[in-house]
Amino acid sequence: MTDSTNSTPDYKDTLNLADTAFPMRGNLAKREPDWLKAWEADDVYGKIREAKAGREKYILHDGPPYANGQIHLGHAVNKVLKDIIVKSKTLSGYDAPYIPGWDCHGLPIEQKVEAKVGKVGQKVSATEFRGLCREYARSQVELQMADFKRLGVFGDWDNPYLTMNFQQEANIVRALGKIYANGYVTRGMKPVNWCLDCGSSLAEAEVEYEDKTSDAIYVAFDLVDPSQILPEGSTDKTAAVIWTTTPWTLPANQAISVSADFEYSVVKTSKGNLLLATDLVEDALQALGLENEGVVTTLSGDKLELIKAQHPLIESRQVPIILGDHVTTESGTGLVHTAPAHGADDYVVSLRYDLPVTNPVGGNGVYLDTAEVFIGEHIYKAQPKIIETLNDSGHLLKHYKMEHSYPHCWRHKSPIIFRATPQWFIRMDHKVTEGGNTLRQQTMHDIPNVIWTPAWGQNRIEAMVAGRPDWCISRQRTWGVPIPFFIHKDTDELHPNTLELMEDIAQVIEKGGVEAWFDAKAEDFIGEDAKEYVKSTDTLDVWFDSGTTHFAVLEQDESQTNPADMYLEGSDQHRGWFQTSLLTSEAMYGRAPYKQVLTHGFVVDENGRKMSKSLGNIINPQDEINKTGADMLRMWIASSDYRYEMNAGKQAFKGATDMYRRIRNTVRFLLANTDDFKPETDSLAMDELVSLDKYIMLRAQKVQEAIVAAYDAMDFHQVTQQVTAFCSQDLGGFYLDIIKDRQYTTMAAGKPRRSAQTAMYHIAHALLRWIAPILSFTAQEAWEALLKESATGANAYVFTQDWYELPDFSMDKISEADWTVILEAKDAINKVIEHAREQKQINANLSAAVSIYADGEIYDSLAKLEDELRFVLITSSASLNKLDDSQSGNATELDNLRVEVTSAEGTKCIRCWHVRDDVGSDPKHPEICTRCVSNIEGPGEVRHYA
Repeated sequence: MTDSTNSTPDYKDTLNLADTAFPMRGNLAKREPDWLKAWEADDVYGKIREAKAGREKYILHDGPPYANGQIHLGHAVNKVLKDIIVKSKTLSGYDAPYIPGWDCHGLPIEQKVEAKVGKVGQKVSATEFRGLCREYARSQVELQMADFKRLGVFGDWDNPYLTMNFQQEANIVRALGKIYANGYVTRGMKPVNWCLDCGSSLAEAEVEYEDKTSDAIYVAFDLVDPSQILPEGSTDKTAAVIWTTTPWTLPANQAISVSADFEYSVVKTSKGNLLLATDLVEDALQALGLENEGVVTTLSGDKLELIKAQHPLIESRQVPIILGDHVTTESGTGLVHTAPAHGADDYVVSLRYDLPVTNPVGGNGVYLDTAEVFIGEHIYKAQPKIIETLNDSGHLLKHYKMEHSYPHCWRHKSPIIFRATPQWFIRMDHKVTEGGNTLRQQTMHDIPNVIWTPAWGQNRIEAMVAGRPDWCISRQRTWGVPIPFFIHKDTDELHPNTLELMEDIAQVIEKGGVEAWFDAKAEDFIGEDAKEYVKSTDTLDVWFDSGTTHFAVLEQDESQTNPADMYLEGSDQHRGWFQTSLLTSEAMYGRAPYKQVLTHGFVVDENGRKMSKSLGNIINPQDEINKTGADMLRMWIASSDYRYEMNAGKQAFKGATDMYRRIRNTVRFLLANTDDFKPETDSLAMDELVSLDKYIMLRAQKVQEAIVAAYDAMDFHQVTQQVTAFCSQDLGGFYLDIIKDRQYTTMAAGKPRRSAQTAMYHIAHALLRWIAPILSFTAQEAWEALLKESATGANAYVFTQDWYELPDFSMDKISEADWTVILEAKDAINKVIEHAREQKQINANLSAAVSIYADGEIYDSLAKLEDELRFVLITSSASLNKLDDSQSGNATELDNLRVEVTSAEGTKCIRCWHVRDDVGSDPKHPEICTRCVSNIEGPGEVRHYA
């Protein structure tokens, strides 16, 4: 107790100084990789599966990223959000296995391989090319997998699903077989999105809209027999006027569409009689720079049906005027140039009139013989010549440049064309059974049965399904899953044994991959019938690959369930994976493949701008992890409201860092102050706890309820706010501040200290579970520090646990309502004390004596603290008096509370720092108070309330 060289006793060793192996600084960037290696070596994912075996399943199905290039910040957001959900559902008691996946076929991979070895047939065969595509895709999967693991994402990384796995390629074929068997697959010469750079059709999800400058022209189609619409006896030359921004499509023109419901006028001009929609006459003539010299006649659109006009480029072709529902008076002339090979509306209306769907443009953009003009020339090079020819013949009424939104290929960023080719489609509006629903109707019926988060996702996908055309599922590519059909050379009909053949082909692919199909000959499957049938060379749209993972993965893996509980991707996937998965599932099973769909926004910089190389604002997740660790990035992701655009940058990351530090410091305090606590022997029964400790336990229970509810609602930013608020306000700003005196100065094994430790131990258990889905590395590090040698077996990982069951108890003399009043009063009193410090009336809280004047519930609640009121206020003394008009204390923000602050009378105890008049009462300890003497040598003090 005493130093032989100094007569003054040293009381440091009598204090319960906190200590823990859990450091203040996480040093996450350096330490996380070592933890990951240890977790992988110990198979933490397998241990989670063992712990939750037999529990109710919760399946979050992974939307496959494309196996090309290193992950970006959007990938990190996506995978971490999924990981948070899976881990929180595991804590909620579910068995929630997570199988990561990758999309491995398609054009981008082909382009990467072509850049190295050239196109198929130049230096490598198609088989060799596919093998190189496999190798490249596999290398990209390994690259991305390492990044996903580094984020702390748990999953079955040893057995991911890859759309290029032989088994899955075979199951993609089987999925096509099921949809074909249900009657939804058809072949047709229909206009599809076509990229000249890709040399292939594009899915709707592969098209994006950008501004483009186009040639806009007004063209006159001379009526063959004007007398059919002119007043009797008149045969004046009359022309139907169309407007188009794609002059190159004019060689494919087969008709002019008008509306049966519109009125049309023949207007006399200096260019002759022009036929225009009456509502557009003035706008059209103004655009053409012509005067209205008089209306010759008017007639309804239905009177124009089947009247012939001369094609302005092709002398041998006369085209009919037909009636179409797609005609509007929003712009143009009210007469629509109709080329069935180059437009969806044109195609539909042409079917009704049995017009030829003749495609005059090759896959490379060059006019074919069927164009009849400009044969062999590229459409974009021929376009100026088309305009010149029309001008020379007098059929060009106006030519100008206009900027408008136009569809582009999402990969090449180049304008696409619409081009009719023989393609395979999934029919949206075909009724398979008489009186049944079409695929579109069935899908629209089931969309409301899915939980869409946010709710606007439902309106978004409903609008897209309602307006989408038939799904073109065929592509003309080398690296992809085949459409394994045999087509009759004369009739174009499929082989009568198509379904049986598809299963045979699937079994072959199962053993040798898609190469086994492409390398085989037709006779290998259909024998002598090969003389009459052609083996298809088309591949499936890669969106079909990923869109059928509900069958190829969920249906085939015993650990999964179909439908999945959750699909989670970015907001662009309403037109992509969400939709293709929905359509294929409806076509196969007549139901959705998911119970809930969650959408997250895109990552933008702090100015709200999209991240791009040109702006120089790209943030690589790898760089951030190397600087501050994955947990810090996970904290930013969780604390952002992912339903909207997520701002990333220094300020956003700093906010997440501040939240992390607050949580880590709180965890460290709890661990340090329970370091010597052995729950088996040191825990107190709940009814023995000090009232304040009960209250903070009650707060923890309510916060846990809110946190679990927020996790269930996928409101992770609410989780981070709840946790941070509990750490900074309930604990740091209130409870931990008050109990420091009791924790450090009372008897080490005395009930006042053990009471606080019991509460802190329970809270630490709850808190580490709250943060585990988000701050996975930190939670496990703290878990091992909390459990020490007992962190083994079933308790080795926080990730195998359930939410902590905080013990039940009842409040005693001081109720929860009392503590609410006490807290409010304490805040008001603290402001007066702080003002006294600013005025130099006192040096610190513990040098203050506080006189409180109150009435009503404030007086009643504070009075219940008795002599322990000073510990709650953290002052050396505190008195409570009934409030009346004679008191001169400082007014507070509460009407029935006044406070007077003075310097405490007495001497400062060198052990507890309280200013007391009993310091030195014991001659053996002249510099400490009697309370401290009792805590050192006596029975120890008793605490009931604080």
